[in-house]
Amino acid sequence: MKNTTASGPAGPATKPAPARAAAPVLGTRALNRATLDRQLLLRRSRDLSVKDAVTHLVGLQAQNVKPPYYALAARLADFDPAELSALLEARELVRIVTLRSTIHLHTAADARTLRPLVQDARERELTGFRKGLVGVDLAALARIARAAVEAEPRTMKQLREVLLVRWPDADPQSLAVAARCMLPLVQVTPRGLWRRSGQVALTTVGQWLGDDESAGSSGAASLDDAVLRYLGAFGPASVNDMQTWARLTRLREVFERLRPRLRTFRDENGVELFDLPDAPRPDPDTPAPPRFLPEYDNLLLSHADRTRVIPDAYKGRTWKVNQPYCVFLLDGFLAGVWRVVEDAKSGVAVLTIEPFGARPGRAQREELVREAEWMLTRIAETSSSYDIRFGSVIDV
Repeated sequence: MKNTTASGPAGPATKPAPARAAAPVLGTRALNRATLDRQLLLRRSRDLSVKDAVTHLVGLQAQNVKPPYYALAARLADFDPAELSALLEARELVRIVTLRSTIHLHTAADARTLRPLVQDARERELTGFRKGLVGVDLAALARIARAAVEAEPRTMKQLREVLLVRWPDADPQSLAVAARCMLPLVQVTPRGLWRRSGQVALTTVGQWLGDDESAGSSGAASLDDAVLRYLGAFGPASVNDMQTWARLTRLREVFERLRPRLRTFRDENGVELFDLPDAPRPDPDTPAPPRFLPEYDNLLLSHADRTRVIPDAYKGRTWKVNQPYCVFLLDGFLAGVWRVVEDAKSGVAVLTIEPFGARPGRAQREELVREAEWMLTRIAETSSSYDIRFGSVIDV
């Protein structure tokens, strides 16, 4: 006699869902080599133009004038500073606040689309300035600031003066920060030009590029594209890694939506990593040449877990108080700092290399000298002679 339930005879047994295969584990060196490859630091690209490289890298950190030039010299085989400068003058590249609320060098296309993507994060910054903005109508502030900078580019001092006319009791710095957060402001040339530059003067991205600054994709489609581009330049990476890079939150659902299009891995701590299926993941023993990088290079700032580039022993060694250092890599990892001091009288550019922990061996020293010579001949401020020196080892 068959047993039945109140709902009728039992149906066929349900098969258990197949277990998901364990994701492969990528060690620190594997992550290092994969990221260096995508950052064009395993070998300098001979195919990419300056504009193509900036596009691929999703922008370059540009709080100061020189870093984008040094960053591209480390990545492009035929880099000419004049090419980058010309693209800025032609307004094909622009300097604008985007990722992590810092100035980045972007293509005009990315300046239009990335800034709206991070706008919510920019507005969240205003909570730290609310005491200085008591009684300030932010919508009115944005309208007044826009009218001022679109009439003519303004320095931050000039912008503060315009806003203080309307809100004389507000904190001047808070007013300027609010304008910077509310509006997509670009630094106009000659700021950023090679061997010329100038003080920071601002206008809107729409005014500078001569089109509708709100044009372009937005919402989920833009987030999906941003995730894929981030992985192409910085992967394999976790959700937290990308959130650190962009200073955005709640990106888990975007990664989950894209999961069928991605490969997954684990790091040695069990953290899930995502990647593009066909992205390069070189052998961990692939040689990595020395590279000299500028202060705040995105290689160092674009992951929540930075051990793929920065050994634990050297964590926090790339800056002191508010002074960032230029750094160099040995075997793909942070190994010390460097600086160039140019003697105006003699015309000699002196590059000093200061390693962390231990003095490099003879072969590494020779490689560092060759790399330094290559860089100096490309972008030293002087066209005269140069000198390369090893400073004292910095104890950690």
